[in-house]
Amino acid sequence: MKTRITALLLCFVVALGLMAGCSSEKPAAEPAAPASTAEPAPADAAEPAAPAGNYKVTLITMDQMDQHWVNVDKGCKEAVAELGNVDYNWLAPDVKDDAKQIECINNAVAGGAQAILLAANGPDAVTASLKEAEAAGVKIVYVDSAADYPGVATLATDNKAAGTTAGNEMIKALEAAGITEGKIGIVNVNAATASTVAREEGFRAAFEGTKFEILETQYGDGDAAKSKDIAANYITQGCVGIFGANEGSTVGTGNAIQEAGGTVIGVGFDKSDTILGLIKNGFLLCTMAQNPDVMGREGVKVAVKALSGETIDQTNVDTGVSVLNKDTI
Repeated sequence: MKTRITALLLCFVVALGLMAGCSSEKPAAEPAAPASTAEPAPADAAEPAAPAGNYKVTLITMDQMDQHWVNVDKGCKEAVAELGNVDYNWLAPDVKDDAKQIECINNAVAGGAQAILLAANGPDAVTASLKEAEAAGVKIVYVDSAADYPGVATLATDNKAAGTTAGNEMIKALEAAGITEGKIGIVNVNAATASTVAREEGFRAAFEGTKFEILETQYGDGDAAKSKDIAANYITQGCVGIFGANEGSTVGTGNAIQEAGGTVIGVGFDKSDTILGLIKNGFLLCTMAQNPDVMGREGVKVAVKALSGETIDQTNVDTGVSVLNKDTI
């Protein structure tokens, strides 16, 4: 008897451990922000069944840290309200982590998702889980960042072009300040995420043929505190400009520039209240604002079209970008 109780307790602990990596947002009727402490329900949990005929669509993002993902979720919910035939939920790791995102994909499939809207953290890491999802009949639609696995469609920013725009904005500001040479730093998320890698490529392309020296890229995992330390080190090395490749990288860069007295030109990516405040106060020159709500809204519509058997005419959709600076915010 004692042995049986011990075995049951061990099984319970293991089950809890398997659920810990991927968090679920409340149902679509609740506010947009994800509850980072919430655990996803096991596949056999007594969730209310979706009304007959509804499509089950799950959004899976890279993490829950960035306001960008909250806005993708907001767009998804707009489409859900408009269509009226979608049972929707949002899953995400608490931090950017391939293994945790794979767990989210597996949980979505086990929970009966018919379509997954995915912002892939690593283009190769999720391939096996996506193959299994497709084998189970799940439609894959990419939002923001695609994996190296075929999907129904990709709705994202033209990240390389946007990165080039960011570089050109920095060059113009430096030249206006009489600076035509010097060191430039780049704070990126990691070396694998396709969207931010493309932004860096575009940014570097803007500096080709100039006298500026772009230093080796440093990675902060999209974490504002880590990114601040990286940017502060760039400032210590005498950089005249720093590029942040996503929201956390941009916030960290702006905070480091503020702490150093605001003499370095900072250009970033993504839009949040914190980033807009840093621009307004002169610690960032500008940011490349994406349209995450469009990604989510149109992504859900594409998923429903695919599930209903309609042909998807446009499989690569550029959702656009705007330059936000003191004059445009």
